[in-house]
Amino acid sequence: MSLVRPPPQDLRGALRHLGPGLIVSAAIVGSGELIVTTKLGAEIGFTLLWFIILGCLIKVFLQVEFGRYAVSHGRTTLQTLDSIPGPRWIVSWLVWFWMLMFVATFFQVAGMVGGIVGALRLAGWSAGLSDATWVGAVCAVTAVLLAVGHYRMIERFSAVMVAAFTIFTVAAVVALAWTPYALQWNQLAGGLRFELPASFTIAFAAFGIIGVGASELIYYPYWCLEKGYAAFVGPDDGSDAWKERARGWIRVMNLDAWVSMVIYTLATVAFYLLGAAVLHARGTQVTDRDLMASLSEMYRETFGAIGFWGYLAGALIVLYSTVFIATASNGRLMADLLRLLRLIRARTEPQQRRVVQLTCLALPIVYFVLYLTVGAPVSLVLVGALAQALMLPLLAGSTLYLLYRRTDPALRPRGPWISCLWISASLMAVVGLYQAFDQARKWWP
Repeated sequence: MSLVRPPPQDLRGALRHLGPGLIVSAAIVGSGELIVTTKLGAEIGFTLLWFIILGCLIKVFLQVEFGRYAVSHGRTTLQTLDSIPGPRWIVSWLVWFWMLMFVATFFQVAGMVGGIVGALRLAGWSAGLSDATWVGAVCAVTAVLLAVGHYRMIERFSAVMVAAFTIFTVAAVVALAWTPYALQWNQLAGGLRFELPASFTIAFAAFGIIGVGASELIYYPYWCLEKGYAAFVGPDDGSDAWKERARGWIRVMNLDAWVSMVIYTLATVAFYLLGAAVLHARGTQVTDRDLMASLSEMYRETFGAIGFWGYLAGALIVLYSTVFIATASNGRLMADLLRLLRLIRARTEPQQRRVVQLTCLALPIVYFVLYLTVGAPVSLVLVGALAQALMLPLLAGSTLYLLYRRTDPALRPRGPWISCLWISASLMAVVGLYQAFDQARKWWP
């Protein structure tokens, strides 16, 4: 049965078809914002506020370009990366490089599971059970939910989780006005002035994970495909009707991406300001050992005891939503990778769904083993964050190649958009080179 349908003609109709961006936002408003961004604010204060805002804004151009290609060609991100020219052995060199980042993100998700357990223990809700037991329970619940779930359940779960904690965190920033840590205009102005810290490592990790990180750029097309955007467009028959449908559904996808950008930018800036205003002023360090206790101080200072309990509930929501969505997304990536490596043959849709269910069951076991082996939430998250940041320049180059060599001229964006895309890609390359130089100085004084 054909799923081809015309795109909505007004904003109200387009809003009814949003969804992939909400799922990605639930993954974004997690370890990057709650842990890495807050840690950055705690260490250097307001200095890099401009960098945080820029990091959220510029990546949306890459997100839309990957989405554009998925909607018009009906191909997953890994299939797309595998088609880019270069050396290959079974799959493209770019897919092999991505695999390194993919494995590193397992550490990141394991760190978030550890954060959940830390929040439970800090609240006194651990019921005398060991950390290993709670980590196993969180992983088991995630595996079961995803094995029986489907797209609509994941979309609704994401919307509720994102709304709950974003509203609470923005309210915490507003409440600073009634505390000794009230935001001052000179602090905000200083944070918007271009300035770099002595060491860029944590900032680089934050750049890789805030907003749409490399993982979310890769996730996004999968959720666009599951939402049905590409199916609504239909196969490219070269007709004017197909081009018109493609342009219409690309506009819907574009709106979806920008709405999600507004949501995760609000949350990211709020976390950074709380870290800079409260934790930096108090000289609090966000470490593996006292992660949840340190972060809870931001809310205790703004809302008192109610804020402390609200923070713990919110932390559980935001961390678990990210674990849930990351596992759902990684399960789809793993299934796609196994097909590309020719390790499985899943030709029908029911077979593909079965493989995704199995990978969603397997990945939580990996997180469980990693956390028990390493057991350092902040360090685990930073491993994944740095790996994502190193992947960003390659993804930026890929979007430019797809735009100029693979996208139908009738579907290409106009001049101002292309200029912003080039700026985005260039900035990502510059940040990558800066980090390489920064690390080289430490290794070879």
